[in-house]
Amino acid sequence: MTGRGAPLFPEIAVNGERIPAEAIAVEAQNHPVTGNMPGLAWRKAAGALAIRTLLLQEATRCGIRAEPKRSGNGVEAEDEALIRGLLEKAVTVDATDDDDIRAEWARDPSRFRAPPLWEVSHILLRNDSSDPAVRQRISVHASEIAKEACAEPQRFPELARRHSECASARSGGSLGQLRPGDSVPEFEAALRKMEEGEISSSPVSSRFGLHIIRLDAVALGRILPFEAVRQKVSDALEKAAWSR
Repeated sequence: MTGRGAPLFPEIAVNGERIPAEAIAVEAQNHPVTGNMPGLAWRKAAGALAIRTLLLQEATRCGIRAEPKRSGNGVEAEDEALIRGLLEKAVTVDATDDDDIRAEWARDPSRFRAPPLWEVSHILLRNDSSDPAVRQRISVHASEIAKEACAEPQRFPELARRHSECASARSGGSLGQLRPGDSVPEFEAALRKMEEGEISSSPVSSRFGLHIIRLDAVALGRILPFEAVRQKVSDALEKAAWSR
């Protein structure tokens, strides 16, 4: 703490290295808390930065050199490279053997399946207006269509032809068969929660607009044999051991 009184959210120091209040305030955005408790977020942020500072100090003491790695998101920050280098030197993870890997797979083989296949129809209402009142009106309209479709499922193709702003409207909203990755994440997440024959009771929002979805059929992928997923299970066990 500083000698300028007792501010509500003070800065901290770790082994004499000052962490300014401004940096803690920025970090606090990564620590949301429920209710009106800014002090709790501040304490979590201060703790996280204190640990980070300790790790960087230890990396310097041990003579770790930053060797940033490239990834799909760009180049690793120098501080992150230093911390990674320190952890790689200080943490030893026991290798997993075939018995461990097979036992983890056998615990529930159904977790490891080939990708599912969904047959899907939808009604799309575009909702990209800059006017909040227009967006609200479209949202209400979409909810009304969803309610109508759920009450009379046999009318779904008719409702799609009448209301949908997707090219699929001409075929009663049918999108055909979809695999994971064929649709936007919000749409796929909704499919994964639906049962065959179900119509979404409320519109699903995506960057394309509001979707009323009908899951016409689903084919779950077959359970994969051990050899097909051995490396995946091994990687998961290693990651869990590293986290512990």
